[in-house]
Amino acid sequence: MSVTISTEDFSVADAYTRLRQQQGVGAVCIFTGLVRQWLADNANNGKPILSLTLEHYPGMTEAKLTEIRDAAMGRWDLLDAMIIHRIGRLLPSEQIVLVGTAAQHRQPAFAAAQFIMDYLKTEAPFWKAEETENGSQWVEARPSDAHATKSWQSK
Repeated sequence: MSVTISTEDFSVADAYTRLRQQQGVGAVCIFTGLVRQWLADNANNGKPILSLTLEHYPGMTEAKLTEIRDAAMGRWDLLDAMIIHRIGRLLPSEQIVLVGTAAQHRQPAFAAAQFIMDYLKTEAPFWKAEETENGSQWVEARPSDAHATKSWQSK
């Protein structure tokens, strides 16, 4: 399946193998996102992240991820694209997301993977809570993510 949401970890090697089996493939681009070990800002005085909990809206989330994937497939000459996103409680360094694209050439593979990831950060209905020794707090959307998504509208 091209869109997967799961509590289970995923295999980057399995995703790569599937993408490179496409007829005519010349480029595979894979991005994986991990749980950070430290907070990105100094709001908690550099405290380590103990865990990240991701929640979602079943049904709505799969539909939105499929829409994002399909938009990339329609915009670039791709042979395949996949999104794997985890939910539940994750620990530092654990994998959260995989975006993979396959194309005849590298440019569409790179561009489509970045497009998909930018839209996942701003459009996908996931809610994230970071836990530190000071407690748990919901993660706010970053202005840089919205800017990245908006930049695709002019390209």
